[in-house]
Amino acid sequence: MRINNILIVPPLVAAPMAGITDQANRLIAREFGAAWVISEMISCKGIIYDQAKTWELLAMEANEPLAVQLFGSVPAEVAEAAAMVAEKIKPLAIDINMGCPTPKIVKGGDGAALLLNPKLAGEIVRRTVAMVNIPVTVKTRKAWDANSPDCLGLVREVEAAGAAAITIHGRTRDQFYSGKADWGIIRAVKATVSVPVIGNGDVTSAAEAKRMFEDTGCDAVMVGRAAIGNPWLYRDIARSLQGLAPLLPPSLAERLAVARRHLAMAIERKGEYRGIREMRLQLAWYLKGLPRAARIRDAINKADSLEAIEQVWATIE
Repeated sequence: MRINNILIVPPLVAAPMAGITDQANRLIAREFGAAWVISEMISCKGIIYDQAKTWELLAMEANEPLAVQLFGSVPAEVAEAAAMVAEKIKPLAIDINMGCPTPKIVKGGDGAALLLNPKLAGEIVRRTVAMVNIPVTVKTRKAWDANSPDCLGLVREVEAAGAAAITIHGRTRDQFYSGKADWGIIRAVKATVSVPVIGNGDVTSAAEAKRMFEDTGCDAVMVGRAAIGNPWLYRDIARSLQGLAPLLPPSLAERLAVARRHLAMAIERKGEYRGIREMRLQLAWYLKGLPRAARIRDAINKADSLEAIEQVWATIE
């Protein structure tokens, strides 16, 4: 897949996930095969007001193939924030979130609320494209709810405004992350626009990634929740897309080794106290499916030091 002059091979994207896709997570995703990574969504107001905690979310490695995802609904603010990020962080692209379903986001008119105002969505992209010299992309959803118009009006507006690629999550805002993703809307968007379309929703295996390509004609697949604590999913999909034979699932020793390394990377960047607390969810997912998984997860959630985490590991090995 190509976004303007950026070649993304294999066409596999690591989804932006709030509280998950920090620098350590993105580096792991890249290592295991994701060719394009997107930051967790960043507040445009936080950038404009120069909030230190907001900029911390944008820590990145040199040459990291990163797109920064912004959320906001005031065109001038989104454009200003994008310009500030482009100058300071120098990402490969700016992605505008038009799909986040959480109440605190949509209450302010941001995220999925923009599905209700395609003209505003288009103006946001138009102003942002005019302010930066890197690609501007959009991530959105199928629709606001089952009784609302689908996203085809919005994607037409943002493409006309200059969006270089569009990601479609096949669920409505009301669904949040429940139920089944509708891949039909991805196929419909692909038939509607000429820019690359990235499909998102219910890609949980290499076989499902292949089926999404075949069923929708999308240009790339995006993997989100299914890769939390399971970066081997990126490996499996990347190998499949390159025509390579599948590998065996990771052993317990491999899972623990990557979990340890992931935690070490988080601690290196955030310190032990914060790194452990922010990694608890991902550590629990690394151990999903093990005997006594609920008890192990509880112990991880109570651990407040690296020593305590190591004691949990010792009960598993």
